[in-house]
Amino acid sequence: MSAPSLSAPLTAPLTALVTGAGKRLGREIALGLAKAGWQVAVHYRSSVEEALQTAADCLALLAQFQAAHPSAAGLAQLHSPHDLIFHADLADEAATRLLLPQVVSKLGPVSAVVNSAALFEHDDVQTFSYDLMAKHWASNTGAAIVLAQALHQHCLERNAQVATPAAQAVVINMLDQKLWNPNPDFLSYTLSKAALEAANTLLAQALAPHVRVVGVAPGLTLTSHMLSDEQFQALHKLSPLGQSSSAEEVVSTVVFAIHNRAITGTTLLVDGGQHLMKFERDFSLM
Repeated sequence: MSAPSLSAPLTAPLTALVTGAGKRLGREIALGLAKAGWQVAVHYRSSVEEALQTAADCLALLAQFQAAHPSAAGLAQLHSPHDLIFHADLADEAATRLLLPQVVSKLGPVSAVVNSAALFEHDDVQTFSYDLMAKHWASNTGAAIVLAQALHQHCLERNAQVATPAAQAVVINMLDQKLWNPNPDFLSYTLSKAALEAANTLLAQALAPHVRVVGVAPGLTLTSHMLSDEQFQALHKLSPLGQSSSAEEVVSTVVFAIHNRAITGTTLLVDGGQHLMKFERDFSLM
C-alpha cells in the first residue's frame, strides 16, 4: 500500500498514530498529517483536554482536505473527537502493547506511527540514577520499539488476508540534534535518545520490507517554561543558517519521510545546522 502524496487525493484516509499529540510538537505533527489527508489517532498520557482539542482540530483539517479533494472518501462514522483519542502511559509496557491494537480496533488499519512523546527530566553525571535512567529508557526507547514491533505485526496480519501482499507502513522516531552535538546535561534523556537512534538501524533491518523506520532530529524548535521569549529568540538564532528549525519545518519533514518509500534506517536532521556547532550546555540551561 503506497503512502499518499500531498498532490494526489486519497481514495480513503490513511491512519497514523501520533504519540504525545496533545501538546507541543506532537500536536503540530498531528495537525500536519491531518492537513495532508491523514486520519490521526491522538495518543495522550495525562493531557486529555489538550488531546481532545488536537483531535477536534484534526477532524476539521481532514474535512477541509476532503472538501478540496472530492474523490477522497469520508471518514468512518466518527461522531466526536473522543473517537480519535487514546490514553496510555508509555512507561507501562502492558499499556503500550495495547495501544496500537486499540487504534486498529476503532479506526481500522494503521499505516504510520510517529513516536513524538518523550520524558525530558534533568540529570547529569553527579545526579544520575538507575531509576531515572529506567524511566527514560521505558518512555523514550522501549515504547518506540514496542510500537514498531506492533505495527510490523499488524502489517503481517493485513498481508496474510490478501492474495497480493502490499501493505507497507512507516515508523518515525523523533530524535534530537543534541545527539550530534553532545553536552552532559539531561544525561538519561540523551542516552535514551541515542539508543533510539541506534534502534532506527536495527529496526529498519529487522522489519523490512513491511515497515520503514526513519528518525527526524529537530534543533531548538519550541520554547519552554525554562526560557524567556528573549532567551528563546537569541538561542534559536545560534546556528550556521541563522535560525534553527520551526515547527512547520519539522512537520513538513515528518510528512515527507512518511510519504517517501525509499527512506529507511537513517535520520534527517532539521536544525538549521545546530548539530555542527558546539554547545557546552543544553539550550534550556544556557
